[in-house]
Amino acid sequence: MSTHVEVLVVGAGISGVGAGARLRAAGVRDFLIVEAAGDFGGTWRANTYPGCQCDVPSRLYSYSFAPNPRWTRVYAHQPEILAYVRRVADTYGLREHTRFGVRVTEARWQPGPARWLVRTDAGEFTARFLIAGAGPWNEPLVPDVPGLDRFPGEVFHSARWNHAYDLRGKRVAVLGTGASAVQFVPRIVPDVARLHLFQRTAQWVLPKPDHHVPRAERWAMGHVPGARAAVAALEYRVMEALGHGFRRPGLMRGVQAVARAHLRATVRDPALRRKLTPDYTIGCKRILFSNHYYPALTRPQVEVHAAAVRAVDGSTVRGADGSCAEVDAIILGTGFHILDTPLAGLVRDGTGRTLSDHWQGSPEAYLGTVVAGFPNAFLLLGPGLGTGHSSAFAILEAQLDLVLGAITAARQQSWAAIEVREEVQSAYNVRLQAALAGTVYNSGGCRSYYLDANGRNSFSWPWSTGRLRSEVGRFDARDFVLTDDTGVRDGTRRGSSPTLPQEHQLP
Repeated sequence: MSTHVEVLVVGAGISGVGAGARLRAAGVRDFLIVEAAGDFGGTWRANTYPGCQCDVPSRLYSYSFAPNPRWTRVYAHQPEILAYVRRVADTYGLREHTRFGVRVTEARWQPGPARWLVRTDAGEFTARFLIAGAGPWNEPLVPDVPGLDRFPGEVFHSARWNHAYDLRGKRVAVLGTGASAVQFVPRIVPDVARLHLFQRTAQWVLPKPDHHVPRAERWAMGHVPGARAAVAALEYRVMEALGHGFRRPGLMRGVQAVARAHLRATVRDPALRRKLTPDYTIGCKRILFSNHYYPALTRPQVEVHAAAVRAVDGSTVRGADGSCAEVDAIILGTGFHILDTPLAGLVRDGTGRTLSDHWQGSPEAYLGTVVAGFPNAFLLLGPGLGTGHSSAFAILEAQLDLVLGAITAARQQSWAAIEVREEVQSAYNVRLQAALAGTVYNSGGCRSYYLDANGRNSFSWPWSTGRLRSEVGRFDARDFVLTDDTGVRDGTRRGSSPTLPQEHQLP
């Protein structure tokens, strides 16, 4: 026997919690969130490595309907963000709608009854609507390095940090120099006997304007009318100015000059500075922010290997440049399955073809949210919506406007199925790719996780955050094939406006 709900949400991170809050605001009570882990939090539950912190100002890294005036830092650390997400979940009563410890193994569209059959390791569920909120930072990417599986010491990924392992006095190899490594390397350097950093590609690192938020300022954010909104608006304009540069690569020369000055001021050794200087335009890869990363690399117990790892031979890590290091532990700062998310292999259309089968290595969706061939299904933080400057919350809330607009219209109009038109999705993605061609993401001279297995940018949004909100956050029935009990009919008008949740300022 299967359990039926109107809406099934997969994942209880910021996407699933946001979806649950919006469903309740829209009057939908028959929904269930399934989560493989034991609590809310998503990536902020999984990533507990030392120094884990947000790269977007805290006031922007929040749900608009649940402002938090009490952030203690300009850029919040992981424990505070996790506590915030869980408070929002509790404020909106989502625990009663959530089953933890449930892992999805397959989701298949059933055309006859117009519903989703979702198989899990805890039984089967059926649902009228499926919202996939597992996110792109869900599954750690473990590199295929020969000999890594036979390494006799300790090996763990930054997203699965082994806090029981004592790094003090150990010789440690760190593979990868992305956002996670930039944060945890400075924190572990003082404890280790030796740290070998294997850097396949140098990263641009900007100074981080972070500081503790004084108690008086926090009081003002919660009690002075308009104070929080004014500060958030200023931070938003600064971030959008950076985004404007991503769309006009020539403007990034000034930002790159700041990054060069930061490197020059903190790394005096010219040989080490050459290793750490990228050969591509800043913004082509994700820009990193840190005041402590470069100084950590100048410590006497640190060696930077400007090469990828070729193999692991016993306790020896061998670089592609011929360098080697004898180590006791290996920490993988190698990122996640961003564009090859495992969920794509689990979600099937009415004929049994998976999202991966449809995409053939190049994920695409209409407005990053709906995919032709998959009725009544919505992807949160899906393909073509990533930016180097926007808050994930801003992207998510625009999508939820679209999702709730679609679900509300379907309930009001008694539509059994809503499926984006294939020609609409195709035309949108042609326009998206044309706009991406001139951005620094595509023309900056690097290879990043923005590019998929076919070399196409399937990750990035090429326009402003304001345009994302207005274009993505709008359900128009004319873009969809609408099915009721009597057959297929075309949409002839826009859907109704989505219901917004009542604002709750968190204590």
